[in-house]
Amino acid sequence: MGWGVIDVAGSRISHVANGVCRSEGDALPPRLMALYTQLCAVITEYRPDTAAVEQTFVNKDGAGTLKLGQARGIAVLAPAMAGLPVGEYAPNQIKKTVVGVGHAAKVQVDHMVRLQLPGVVLAGPDATDALAIALCHAHHARAGGALAAAIARADQRAAG
Repeated sequence: MGWGVIDVAGSRISHVANGVCRSEGDALPPRLMALYTQLCAVITEYRPDTAAVEQTFVNKDGAGTLKLGQARGIAVLAPAMAGLPVGEYAPNQIKKTVVGVGHAAKVQVDHMVRLQLPGVVLAGPDATDALAIALCHAHHARAGGALAAAIARADQRAAG
């Protein structure tokens, strides 16, 4: 399970850290516990304000999809337990935000993550995906903040 932390200051986005949580053992419970423990350690170390995850997609391998869903549950649970709001984004939405094309290839996502976070050393494809999700979340949060501010201004004008 990849993870990525970025810092957003106005329109400036910078890389903080990225990595991969690795499952351990053969049985599912210890594998999920390892992911949870490692992700909690990342949250404790970097103290993010918010989190984001990719929405689950269904593929032809039902067992693989189920395992992915269980790991995704950990990715949602750990930040929620830390009191963080968690955004969720579809794979195509992430690619469209980061690359500009909803069906972009992994190599295009990798290129755009490197372009938007100059000097980043990526811990692997899963970490690259995690940073793409973080970038998507940052862009959507910024747009949502601008929309909320515009609505508040309109409400003030209407009231006053």
